Amino acid sequence: MQRLAIFLGSRDGSDPQHAESAYAVGRALADRGIELVYGGGGSGLMGQVSQGVLDHGGHVYGVIPRFMVEREWGRLHQENVEMHVVETMHERKAMMAVRAEAFLVLPGGLGTLEELFEIWTWRTLGLHDKPIGLLDVGGFWQPLVATLGGLAEADFMAEVTLDELVVASTLDAALEALDTLR
Repeated sequence: MQRLAIFLGSRDGSDPQHAESAYAVGRALADRGIELVYGGGGSGLMGQVSQGVLDHGGHVYGVIPRFMVEREWGRLHQENVEMHVVETMHERKAMMAVRAEAFLVLPGGLGTLEELFEIWTWRTLGLHDKPIGLLDVGGFWQPLVATLGGLAEADFMAEVTLDELVVASTLDAALEALDTLR
């Protein structure tokens, strides 16, 4: 895999493990020669993952809506950063989806969940066939995984849809599983 889209929080969250993990993921992507495709933010976990890539000589491809640029939330003028400014959040996700070969979701809040569910819905509808995974840092995603299992049990989601979602506790396991599904 050469390009991985990562969805994650624009805040650090309360557990320092999440920021450390995001930075480590960025470093590992750079070490593997994998380009980071992300939402362009410079703060929170988004800032950590992108800084991890940049500190280790990797390439960052960001897509950020204009209103976020106006609020100075982005990483616009840095070496090894290719930043695209778009008008809407929908354009942001669409451009990221075109560029990425797979998607990995780290801890985050409402925006992160919205990105996960939209890109996963697109896959379910056949709009793309790119694999999607959750990096389950410290069991962060286990409550969501349990809820998704309940949706499948209640027949609101096909079991195969849930089976196609990679859930891994380490980056190595996540990348290996995502590569297998490509």
